[in-house]
Amino acid sequence: MLPRLAPDAAPATEQRLARARHVLMVLPAGMDPFSARIPFAESLQRTLVRRRGKLADLGRDAMTSETTTGTLVSWVMLDDTRPVFEQHTLLRKGLAALLAERPEELTLAIYGTPAQRAPAACRAAYVALVNGVALPSHKSRDKPKGLVRVVLHGYDDRADLARVRAVAQGNALTRSLTQLPPNELTPALYRRQIRALARSQGWKVEEFDFERLRRMGAGAFCAVAQGSLARDAAVVHLTYAPRATKQTVALVGKGICFDTGGHNLKPARHMHGMHKDMNGSAVVLGILQAATQLRLPLRIDAWLAIAQNHISPAAYKQNDVVTALNGTTIEVVHTDAEGRMVLADTLTLAARQKPDWMLDFATLTGSMKVALGNRYSGVLSNSTQLLDAAIAAGQATGERVCAFPIDADYEVALESKVADIKQCTLEGEADHILAARFLMRFTGDRPWLHMDLSADDCEGGLGAVASEITGFGVAWGVEMLSRL
Repeated sequence: MLPRLAPDAAPATEQRLARARHVLMVLPAGMDPFSARIPFAESLQRTLVRRRGKLADLGRDAMTSETTTGTLVSWVMLDDTRPVFEQHTLLRKGLAALLAERPEELTLAIYGTPAQRAPAACRAAYVALVNGVALPSHKSRDKPKGLVRVVLHGYDDRADLARVRAVAQGNALTRSLTQLPPNELTPALYRRQIRALARSQGWKVEEFDFERLRRMGAGAFCAVAQGSLARDAAVVHLTYAPRATKQTVALVGKGICFDTGGHNLKPARHMHGMHKDMNGSAVVLGILQAATQLRLPLRIDAWLAIAQNHISPAAYKQNDVVTALNGTTIEVVHTDAEGRMVLADTLTLAARQKPDWMLDFATLTGSMKVALGNRYSGVLSNSTQLLDAAIAAGQATGERVCAFPIDADYEVALESKVADIKQCTLEGEADHILAARFLMRFTGDRPWLHMDLSADDCEGGLGAVASEITGFGVAWGVEMLSRL
């Protein structure tokens, strides 16, 4: 559960901070806390002297001090000209020592001019909220505890903070779902959770189960799903439709609850963690929840491709030829390229409604992690407008993306002798681009952007988020919807 946020427009004073035990002091670049008589400045001075440090050091790394009354204080200095990602990272480091003591309450003290306090307060509140959540844990002892309350001094714009809270809650939903073990998030259990979430948010729900999809001719999706003994795979369609909206957006998410690789079985080290292969669908749910809470004025149709990629006598195999929902015949080359198969038919369903924009999210290819590591995610699109908006949204939110080419001549590698297109190649070179070229065949020529979530997890945290599972894409997605 997200901590409560208690904002106060008045700056933090010694009297207001008298009862605080864990405090993050956020100063603007260039501010002298000593001449400005900022609370706890004496403890900072002692720490600087002991470390032989300078005030400017607070702009590069957090510094922690302790007052004579036992209050733990962490200090950072934000430069609003620096990238949002760097500011988020500095705030995360500043909060690390405070949250390590597992407090119930955290205090944020924001200083500077009103123009400086507004972005600093929103960024500090976001970082505190996303890291104040206790993610699902199965430890029998020493279970993590989340914050109960975040007190914010120096800013209280309700609209800004409501947006911060909605995005943080969406991120927490995404990370919580992604962290669940595969025995607790089978397709059937996942669908049950989605129905409960839809009831709480007021979304319309439609489920295309395996048999319905088979009758419809969704051969690409069913090829993957047929390997499961429990025929619980489905495409789940959720709709958020406020009144008097003209623009429509389709969000499509890959929801492979566990990926063995199928007959092309993954080795153990690569199969470990494959319960997180549903992260794209969780990102879509996080975005949809945040958009609903913010009452964004556009219709959003979310399409979640939920299945498992199992090995069994019934599983699809190399050299199979299947017919997708839009009539395209596909030669199966590698059964571990299942994500593009389930997305193909799901994109077709989404495109049939002719949305103004289509965005899909997937932990799709290992080659994107090779290309970027896990600190950026890659985007590919048939629309320069969407690509420009994607880069800008990444800069604005600190969830950085890198654009890749999607030129037609790449598709030579996917030419098949027995079908309309190969699913992939065995060489794997530039597979992130080939996968996007494959997916583009199923978008109905709608303006479309694909995000390959190479930054879905990052050991040690990434940007605002301290946990290994990052929830990357939720803040970016809300910003994209706002720009569209």
